[in-house]
Amino acid sequence: MKRSTINSIMAEADDLIRKHGFVLPPFAKWSPDEFKSRKDIALNVIEARCGWDITDYGAGDYDKMGLFLFTLRNGRLADLQRGGGMCYAEKLLISRQDQLSPMHTHVIKAEDIINRGGATLVIELYGSDDQGQFAEDRGGTVFCDGIRRDYEPGEKLQLAPGESVTLMPGDWHAFWGDGGDVLIGEVSTVNDDETDNIFREPIGRFANIEEDVAPTHLLVSDYARWLT
Repeated sequence: MKRSTINSIMAEADDLIRKHGFVLPPFAKWSPDEFKSRKDIALNVIEARCGWDITDYGAGDYDKMGLFLFTLRNGRLADLQRGGGMCYAEKLLISRQDQLSPMHTHVIKAEDIINRGGATLVIELYGSDDQGQFAEDRGGTVFCDGIRRDYEPGEKLQLAPGESVTLMPGDWHAFWGDGGDVLIGEVSTVNDDETDNIFREPIGRFANIEEDVAPTHLLVSDYARWLT
């Protein structure tokens, strides 16, 4: 992805988020230089990989397959492992109309996916086999707004604004916006995007970036290069 495209997506996303009554935290506005000058006090943000995250999954066609994310807060795997402390995470996502977030699951993370506003969010669901691998012939059970729902393999849930689904490790899912763009909330256990995203197809989690202009704000995938 071109850096200029990423900068534009950030600006558009901020407008959409504000339109639906949400405001990103102050560090979202920091320039790369501001982030570098404040990295000592922002160490928790950096280590937890909070912030901007825009991906085309390495496929080079963001409008067709991609996702906007902003990690608002993220806990510590060590706390999750010992069963106490900051064991949770929260994100805002934007799924554009017909923009696919491809089939994947998580080994550790359980998550509530919430339609915060906009169009309909479609989630395609499959179950897993005994080893947690994608099983084309298996369905499962999820909870929509706390109400149990059994699903058939390949069933497509349609979530209107305000509706949600709880997905557990081993629930394979893909999603996209139907009829327009969707602002999505994600509330989950500790999030690790580097190791806990298992895709059905051999794709990448992060975009390869062409630096055609300077970044407006840093992506979480920029932190290692810019801030160390």
